[in-house]
Amino acid sequence: MIFIVVKFTIRPEYSERWLDAVSEFTEGTRSEPGNLFFEWSKSVEVPHQYVLVEGFASQEAGEQHVNSAHFKAAMNWMPDYIATTPEIINAQIPNEGWAKMGELSPSNA
Repeated sequence: MIFIVVKFTIRPEYSERWLDAVSEFTEGTRSEPGNLFFEWSKSVEVPHQYVLVEGFASQEAGEQHVNSAHFKAAMNWMPDYIATTPEIINAQIPNEGWAKMGELSPSNA
């Protein structure tokens, strides 16, 4: 699996509209056959920062993603919205998706 985490720091004037702005990009990516997950979160520590967690089934699926029309379209308009160059971790890992955490589970209370 290709596991990717990207931190996007957005210009303050666009921050509240970011998730709407990326909705087409998000839906396009989620519909790709090799996409396992594509999830946005907002940082609780860094103002105007969104964190994207992505998973792709294979290197080929990742390559298809960056060559897709919705990816290329997003790369064209995103420079106007970002305040800094995004930070990324991109790694190939042996997992095939999410697993249950062994150290923690809900109590029976």
